[in-house]
Amino acid sequence: MTGNFSRYGAVDLSGLANRANQPAGAPGGRPGPAGAAGAPGTAGAAGAAGAPGGAGGGFVIDVTEATFQAEVVNRSASVPVVIDFWATWCQPCKQLSPVLEKLAAEYAGKFVLAKIDVDANPRLAQAAGIQSIPLVVAVVGGQLVPLFQGAVPESQARQFLDELLRLAAGQGVTGTAQPAGGGEAPSSEEAPEEDAGDPRFAEVDEALARDDLDGAAAAYEKILAQTPADEEAKSGLAQVQLVRRVRTLDPTAVRSDAAARPDDAQAQCLAADVDVADGDPRAAFDRLIDAVRRSAGAERDTLRVHLLELFEVVGGDDELVRTARRQLSAALF
Repeated sequence: MTGNFSRYGAVDLSGLANRANQPAGAPGGRPGPAGAAGAPGTAGAAGAAGAPGGAGGGFVIDVTEATFQAEVVNRSASVPVVIDFWATWCQPCKQLSPVLEKLAAEYAGKFVLAKIDVDANPRLAQAAGIQSIPLVVAVVGGQLVPLFQGAVPESQARQFLDELLRLAAGQGVTGTAQPAGGGEAPSSEEAPEEDAGDPRFAEVDEALARDDLDGAAAAYEKILAQTPADEEAKSGLAQVQLVRRVRTLDPTAVRSDAAARPDDAQAQCLAADVDVADGDPRAAFDRLIDAVRRSAGAERDTLRVHLLELFEVVGGDDELVRTARRQLSAALF
């Protein structure tokens, strides 16, 4: 999704590999993933038995602290690298990893999926500042781009990847990876015509590449003025608007305020925005539907309209959205 790219911005990865290779307890590290220390699972080389999934069409690699610089940072100069931080004890990881591997095979080298076992690579997990897993980030031209946290549906993961490729194209990172173990990825000449990208979104891509959210919103609005039913443009605009609302917020403070004021519609709407931006649309939908049940009048309408806007962010074809629409109807009537 566009939202998380612009919300967090790009983070320079220079020095990350060096921090990962420091001895344990060396300065510059950060706390490891929540629950990782002492959690079930056996540390070992990345790619050991027990890694979830196994598909990927040759575009999935296991990365260690020793290979991070070459396999992730250096490789990202030519092709986006998507990192899946996981562990053998993490049940949501076992749901998400096969989805990512399937998409890696489907996208056929437009990005490389790098899998990092946080138990086997604790210093790398600490250097990356991981708090919980599964966590999925991307690296483009040596810059870290957070994507999402938690086991999201395939349709939502696909949205994140599509927007990642647009961002990468805006930065000139448009290479195609070769599959591991031989074989060739389709060349640009063999690729379908649509792979060149929809020219209608060129202005959007340019605005996002320079982190111009107002420009991106205006570009989406221009598309919608010509084709009001364009679902991709409607979703993109909703995502940009979400980013503009959350990019300066403190998620912890917002959620604390919502917990303290459960009947305040604006507080619940802001907390739902943070939930979606952090990759947990289910929590956002549940939050607002519960608030709708407790509310009446103008506040109920505020909550309803905001929930419909978040449906656009996630995408109308997502199963979570379809379920939440039914729950909203039940809450209203």
